[in-house]
Amino acid sequence: MHRFAVAPWSTSLKVMSAFSLVILAGVPWFVKRVVPPVGITNWVVPFVTWICAAVVVGAVPFVVTGYEVDHNHLVVHRLLWWPARIDIRGLTRVWHDPAVVRGSLRLFGNGGLFSFSGLFYNRALGRYRLFATDPKRAVVMVLPAGTVAVTPDDPDAFLRVVRELFPSAQAGAPGTRWR
Repeated sequence: MHRFAVAPWSTSLKVMSAFSLVILAGVPWFVKRVVPPVGITNWVVPFVTWICAAVVVGAVPFVVTGYEVDHNHLVVHRLLWWPARIDIRGLTRVWHDPAVVRGSLRLFGNGGLFSFSGLFYNRALGRYRLFATDPKRAVVMVLPAGTVAVTPDDPDAFLRVVRELFPSAQAGAPGTRWR
C-alpha cells in the first residue's frame, strides 16, 4: 500500500466550513428570539438546536484524512468513520484536473462542511464520487464501476504511483491528446 496525505484545506473549504458553522449556530439563536415560547412552540427551539448540532456532528466523521492505493484498491481514510474501499482494478484513465469541481452539481453528500465529498455530476465526467479538501489538487480516476476524484497533498506523486501500478491506464482527460 502506498500512503498519501490529503491536501491541506483550501481557502474555499475553510470559508464554507466557517460560514456553515456560523449559520448552524445562528439559526437556533434566531429561532429562539423569533418564536414565542408558548404551547407547542416550546419544542421548536430545542428541535432546531438538535438538528443543527446533528448536522455538524454528522459531518465530522467524514472528514477526509488520507489515501492509500495498491493494485486492487483505493482506500479513503476519514476522521471517525470506516475507510471507503474502492476497487480500482481495471483503471482505464487517470489525470490531474484542478477544475474538476467547477460546474459540478452535488447529487448527494457534503458540499463544504469540513470536506467536499459525496456523489457529484458534471457534463465532462457524468456522475462521480468526490473525496476532497482542495479541489485544485484533484486527481480523477476512471474505473469500470464509475469515476472517482481525490485530492492528495502531492497530485504528481499520486499520479506517478498510480501510473506505475496501472501502466496501461491512459493519462489525461477524455478527448485530450497526450504523447
